Amino acid sequence: MTNSKVAVITGGGSGLGQASAVRLAKEGINIVVVDINEQGGAETVNLVKELGVDAIFVKADVSKKEDVKAYVDAAIEKFGTIDYFFNNAGISGSGVPFGEVSTDEIEQIVGINLMGALYGVKYVLDVMLKNGGGSIVNTSSTAGVIGQAGVVTYSATKHGIVGLTKSIVMEYASKGIRCNAIAPGGTETPMIKAYFESQPPEIKQAAIQSVPQKRYGQPEEVAELVAFLLTSPAQYINGEVISIDGGFTNTRG
Repeated sequence: MTNSKVAVITGGGSGLGQASAVRLAKEGINIVVVDINEQGGAETVNLVKELGVDAIFVKADVSKKEDVKAYVDAAIEKFGTIDYFFNNAGISGSGVPFGEVSTDEIEQIVGINLMGALYGVKYVLDVMLKNGGGSIVNTSSTAGVIGQAGVVTYSATKHGIVGLTKSIVMEYASKGIRCNAIAPGGTETPMIKAYFESQPPEIKQAAIQSVPQKRYGQPEEVAELVAFLLTSPAQYINGEVISIDGGFTNTRG
C-alpha cells in the first residue's frame, strides 16, 4: 500500500532517521534514504520495503553540496517529486571542552550539521516550490534552544537550525512551504550511545537524572513527532521548534 507521497530522510541509516523512515512507511509513503553509511542505509531500505512501500538508498556526505544535489536529483529521477523532507543528518563531536576541540572537528560538525542542513533545504525547496508546496522538518536539539556544556560547536549548529527553520517560514510560507524543527533531548540513538561510551559512566547517569522523566527517549517516540509534523492535516503549524525531551528544557527556565 502506497499513497504516492515521497519523503527524503537524511541520516536515514540509523537512529531518528531510520525510525522515522519506518514510521512514514507505515503511512504508505515512499522513502529516499540518505546516509554516508551504506550498510545502515540498506538496512533502512529493507525495513521500509517490508512494509509495502518503495524506497531507494543514496550515499551522500551532506557537507558536500554536490552530494546534496545528487540525492535530490536521485529522488526526482526515481519518484518524480519530494513531498516531505526530514533534514536530520548530524554528528555530535568529542565532548571535550571547547578550548580543547580541534579546528578539524569544528569544521566537520559545522559542515555536516549546519551546511548540510542549509544545502538540503535549498535544493529540496526548488522541487517543492515547483510542486506548489511541501513540508520540512529540521532536526535541532535541546542544545539548540539552551546552552549545554561539552557540545559548544554542536550547540551552535543546532541553534543555527532554529534560525533556518524560522526564517524559511518568513520567506516561503505563503508559497505552500511548512518548515518546523524538532528539539530532541537525550535519545537512545547510536550517536548518543557512542558519545557516552567515550565518557565516564557517571556522566550518563547524571544526564539521565537531569531529565524529569528519569529516562532517555526512544527513536520511535521522536519518529511519531516527525511524522505528525510532516504529514499532519494541521497545516497551520509552521515555524515551530518542538522539544521532545522528557521535560528537560522545561526545568532550565
